[in-house]
Amino acid sequence: MIRSEPPVRTCTGCGRKAPQEELLRFVADGSELRSSPRGPGRGAYTCRRLACFERAVARRAFARTLRRAVHVDPALARLYTRTR
Repeated sequence: MIRSEPPVRTCTGCGRKAPQEELLRFVADGSELRSSPRGPGRGAYTCRRLACFERAVARRAFARTLRRAVHVDPALARLYTRTR
């Protein structure tokens, strides 16, 4: 039996490559950014560190990765205090 490697994704904040299950996934819901581990469409990933999320917001990396303008609700930062 062939053992496959887990999918690897890149953090939009720091650029670190990691297994998909170690990262948080975000999708564009219309023009709003929301957290969605299994949502449809293109996803953007960040490490589970608040600094990576803040850096992605500051660099507008979510819009670039998702290929559309998105509004980032500051309340999404609460996800990082819960995942520790």
